[in-house]
Amino acid sequence: MINCIVIDDDQDTVNIFCKTLNMIGLDVLATGNNGMEAVELYERYRPNLIFVDLSMPVYDGFYAIERIRDVNPNAKIIIITGDLKAGESHLLDSFNVTSIIYKPFDIQTIKSVLADIFSV
Repeated sequence: MINCIVIDDDQDTVNIFCKTLNMIGLDVLATGNNGMEAVELYERYRPNLIFVDLSMPVYDGFYAIERIRDVNPNAKIIIITGDLKAGESHLLDSFNVTSIIYKPFDIQTIKSVLADIFSV
């Protein structure tokens, strides 16, 4: 079973996303609400996959991605975002992000992204 962590500052998004992942068959090990929690949870659980929002107060998704890449350059990271600004897209290339899922998300999009990564 694929395990993951989900990081987003909107708790409703976290709840809905986790329910969707559970329906697909993923094991959500933990959730967090900012980039600092993402790094701490990654170090604690070492999940197969990280879902992280970019826009969060205090410590954003860019912080999380950079720190997680310091720990494991090969970590599989999927961005969940409602708005990817043109100026941010070049930053993602340098972070070697696995994929991007845009909000509002649907189960078919998530399944497709997971199939591309894990052949599920």
